[in-house]
Amino acid sequence: MDQMFLPEIEQHAGSGPWADAVRQMREAGQPVPQIMHLFAYKTDRTEHLARFTQGVMRGPSPLPPGIRELIAAFTSRRNDCPF
Repeated sequence: MDQMFLPEIEQHAGSGPWADAVRQMREAGQPVPQIMHLFAYKTDRTEHLARFTQGVMRGPSPLPPGIRELIAAFTSRRNDCPF
């Protein structure tokens, strides 16, 4: 995965579940989605975004989660968004 534009955020060790997930992915040699670095950087400012995203992607809906993921991925690709 490409390096982030803000290296301070990517290099921040952090603590909590997002930072733990980043560490585990690095240890496993897996690419870390850049959005996870943002979540791990200042968790008090991203908790609401994580809850909102989970609500939209996993909450009650006539569309199954897999279709919602597909729509999100397609939209991100069309917007040239690396997330």
